[in-house]
Amino acid sequence: MNPFLRPARSDEIDFAFEVKRDAMGPHIVTKWAWDEDFQMGHHSKRWAERTWYIICCDSDRIGTVALDWEATHLRFGEFYILGKHHGQGIGSKVLRDVLAQADTRSLETRLEFLKWNPVGSLYRRYGFKVVAENEIHYLAVRPARTADSPSLF
Repeated sequence: MNPFLRPARSDEIDFAFEVKRDAMGPHIVTKWAWDEDFQMGHHSKRWAERTWYIICCDSDRIGTVALDWEATHLRFGEFYILGKHHGQGIGSKVLRDVLAQADTRSLETRLEFLKWNPVGSLYRRYGFKVVAENEIHYLAVRPARTADSPSLF
C-alpha cells in the first residue's frame, strides 16, 4: 500500500467523523460513554479550526489527519485510520512522510493524544517526547531533524 494525503473537502465531515468513531470510540468508551451529540459537536468545532487531509490508498479513503503549519512548528492531529487498515504500516508511512516535511522546514512537530491510547508507542518510536500532560492528554514534541541528527527510520 502506498498511502497519500489529499485536502479534505467540506462535504467529507461525516466521513471524518466515521473514521474518528471507528478509531477513537473504543478508547473513549473505556473512560466515558460515547455521546454521539457531544462527539459530533466537538468534531465539528475541530473541523472548522484545523486543516484536514484525507488519507487515501489507491482510490479508497481510509483515514484523516490535520496538519497546521505554523511559523515555529507543525501541529499534527486528528490522525485516525479505519481499524481494518491497522497493522499494515500505513500510520507509520504517513507519519514518516509528514515528519520529513517538517524536517525540511526545520520545524518541530507538536501533538496530543489520550493517555490510555496505545498510539503513544508509535509517537515515541518517531522521536516524540512527552513535555506536558493534563488529566486526559499527553502533549508531545519532536524536534526537527537535521542532516547530522541520528536517524530513527
